[in-house]
Amino acid sequence: MAKCDQGYLCDICGEEVEDIRESDLYLRFVTGQIDSQKLLGSAERHLICNPVVAQFIIDDAFPPVTVEGPFGKSELDSDYVTAQEALLTRGWLRLQELFEISETLPVPDYPLEEFRGRTA
Repeated sequence: MAKCDQGYLCDICGEEVEDIRESDLYLRFVTGQIDSQKLLGSAERHLICNPVVAQFIIDDAFPPVTVEGPFGKSELDSDYVTAQEALLTRGWLRLQELFEISETLPVPDYPLEEFRGRTA
């Protein structure tokens, strides 16, 4: 595959992030953590390569992730954990939806509704 034919490469494992469903970068975008202007210049990684974020995705279709130490959910404030689980799970579900419809949807409409039109 020509270099220009590759998608984003994970800055952790070096492998291609094949689609939006496994993208940490696009999860940050749809959850309002970065704006569209930063998509091209921001580091990409697989969600599973970012366990500190992945641990907050709670869905039967996503493999559970446990983080030990100070960044693990068990060490964090329970209200923060609940809020992050709700937000990042909704964001992950949005990525699954976008995989099916992204070709017909403009990028500014990718984020969750409450983050559309905002800059991070």
